Amino acid sequence: MAADVKAAAAYREYNFDGLVGPTHNYGGLSIGNVASMSHEGAVSNPRQAALEGLAKMRFVHALGVGQGVLPPHERPSLVTLRRLGFAGSDEEVLIQAAAHSDDLVRQVSSAAPMWVANAATVAPSCDTADGLMHVTPANLSELFHRSIEAQTTERVMRVVFSDASKFAVHAPLPEHFADEGAANHTRLAGIGLAAVHVFAWGRSGFGETPLTRRFPARQTREASEALARLHRLDPERVVYVRQHPKGIDAGAFHTDVLAVGSGGLLMLHELAFSNQATALARMRSLLGASLRVEVATEAEFPLVDAIASYAFNSQLVALGDGSMVLLAPEESRDNPRARLFLERVASLHPSLRRIDYLSLRQSMQNGGGPACLRLRFPLAEAEVAALGARILFSPALGDELEAWVVRHYRDRLAPADLRDPRLARESFTALDELTRILELGSIYDFQRG
Repeated sequence: MAADVKAAAAYREYNFDGLVGPTHNYGGLSIGNVASMSHEGAVSNPRQAALEGLAKMRFVHALGVGQGVLPPHERPSLVTLRRLGFAGSDEEVLIQAAAHSDDLVRQVSSAAPMWVANAATVAPSCDTADGLMHVTPANLSELFHRSIEAQTTERVMRVVFSDASKFAVHAPLPEHFADEGAANHTRLAGIGLAAVHVFAWGRSGFGETPLTRRFPARQTREASEALARLHRLDPERVVYVRQHPKGIDAGAFHTDVLAVGSGGLLMLHELAFSNQATALARMRSLLGASLRVEVATEAEFPLVDAIASYAFNSQLVALGDGSMVLLAPEESRDNPRARLFLERVASLHPSLRRIDYLSLRQSMQNGGGPACLRLRFPLAEAEVAALGARILFSPALGDELEAWVVRHYRDRLAPADLRDPRLARESFTALDELTRILELGSIYDFQRG
């Protein structure tokens, strides 16, 4: 390893949250995501969604945890519609596409980039053979509305992590290597031990008969293996685990719906992984007594409750004194099985200082909880100083972004509104202003001609 274990203590965790975009809507596009499908066609509130997300960022920052902001993507994606043969002015392109297919307009208007746990996979420089922090944008190739995110994500990452002496930003993997980002990756670290990277996958990308019966498995094993190679991780400290097909079929489309881990704590459902006993034994052999594992059985915490409450999509955040706080959605507090499980875990682990329940109703109704909204970056002080753009959260930036949201976002958005060229113009105007606030430059297609 380029950096020794002692040096890892000098790293601070930064949670970069995705800012909800102006076209936040309930399109029901995410096959296998029960909340997304069940709210299809409902009226959304983009303003409330964005303000809920900013309130979460403000809360994390107040804990003393590093907090960053990542921008929404350009939606509707007119460059995608032009690639599909629609031509003319921006307004004409959208009108033609709407006349052709409402479903297509929903696809290119999705605000799913808000869930940046799917945006990329990250390896901190203390874990990599070349001493660089590595980040690979996810191709999200399984679902069309998400597959169009990778190019903008890569642009943003290259702006934020532009210093090649400290950061390595890779291109997304080839499309066949289906990669869903950090939602299928967990970094565990023990006291005085090098970290262990756990990569979860649902299927092979090369001709395997699907094991799921209801919903598709998205992440391929080959993508997970490629990420470990690209990020120059020690193969002896990488663990590959297969998502349990029963978990996927119940609605655990990503691993972070049934498992959450950070530092020396791993919480998971017994149907999170199909090779769970073997994988846990491997993790324990690498991390020893530093690793504490809490498994919820189906009898204690049925899958239906785990997925409805998103208890495992809670966000574990590390505080400066080595303790942790669990940020759970209000739905976990309101579900008796979820609340009892989380309280049991907290009672057994003194390092887990408390559980805080956050209101993220707009995101939750579309299938994304606290952990979906953030991408974790362990960064050294020199790396923080090298970040590009104005993306580190502060109360002043929070005030500015909240005022920006109130100026530009609608408080009601029905599916039919996505056909309105005025919404597209409102969105582009807002995003153009946002790039100036965050000092990102011209990251959007409409800014680049």
